[in-house]
Amino acid sequence: MSETANRLATVRASLPQGVTLVAVSKTHPATAIEEAYAAGQRIFGESRPQELKEKYNALPKDIEWHMIGHLQTNKIKYIAPYVAMIQSVDSERLTEAIQKEAAKCERTIDILLEIHVAREESKTGWDFGELKAYIDSGVFDRLPNIRVRGVMGIATNTDEEEVVRRDFDTLKQYFDMLQPRFGVAFDTLSMGMSDDYPLAIDCGSTMVRVGSYIFGARDYSLK
Repeated sequence: MSETANRLATVRASLPQGVTLVAVSKTHPATAIEEAYAAGQRIFGESRPQELKEKYNALPKDIEWHMIGHLQTNKIKYIAPYVAMIQSVDSERLTEAIQKEAAKCERTIDILLEIHVAREESKTGWDFGELKAYIDSGVFDRLPNIRVRGVMGIATNTDEEEVVRRDFDTLKQYFDMLQPRFGVAFDTLSMGMSDDYPLAIDCGSTMVRVGSYIFGARDYSLK
């Protein structure tokens, strides 16, 4: 068994029932994904649309690809025909651009609404008040090619567990507040990464995004 497969098995064994693992393969080569695929992993997360397109073309077609990085509107076309979920939807402009591209492909694309909770201003995501006003306007009733599945967020990058827990608790509160608006399809709370996913699960996460723990240090030279 490869080191990737061993690490993947360790992560899987740590997840309670009902928590989905997204193996974050961004910047890692297709060969690393093939090792995880051979070990049974089928959901992978990428952050660069063109890199995702290359991997989609090179790898088995039963892989479920998630876009987890900041997405520019002019790059949606690269992934709209096949992406399973866009987790990083953080603005009105992006939401409506995804609707346009999904309609062109005659698809319904699942999305998560990324909400800003971290102390770092550099992190992306909706201000919750602005997001709630947008939702309350009824806009999603006019976007038939988008299905809102839940919310996503990234905690503050700190060793202070109480700060990270606060961020995760806040995301869970937002999820609970929005769920009645969207109904049973709104079932995904994506939070938690390699360093903090056990805490995220403790706070109610239903989906974790684990990369470096499975694949090792990222290769940022991959283009």
